[in-house]
Amino acid sequence: MSIEVQNNLTVTFEDDHVLVRADGDKDMEFAEDLWSQVSSMCEKNDCFNVLGIARSSTPQEALDGYEHARLFRELGIDERYRIAWVELEPEAMDMASFIETVLVNRGLPGRVFSSEADARTWLLDVGKD
Repeated sequence: MSIEVQNNLTVTFEDDHVLVRADGDKDMEFAEDLWSQVSSMCEKNDCFNVLGIARSSTPQEALDGYEHARLFRELGIDERYRIAWVELEPEAMDMASFIETVLVNRGLPGRVFSSEADARTWLLDVGKD
């Protein structure tokens, strides 16, 4: 069962982190737009803590996980970043976890959570991994 979710992307600076809200269908075009906005917002505000909250009606494809690694490198998303990503759609969680694994295996940042509270706690507890 899939929930119809309108495509929406907002990226805002929230004093101690960059907040991303990403709803709807996910593909590499959406990811390129999202991470380009995140990279710009982080650089502009010299803040590399990112909290992403997603409700994916159509998750990304498996090959997109590998493309994320390329995209992160091209945009300069590196060890300065601390990314906590929340996927609210249970059906999209496996793909989000797969992308997390690909990024971590390439030394790139990111952790996936199923709850916003857990993601915020991890993200803003700077000394903890």
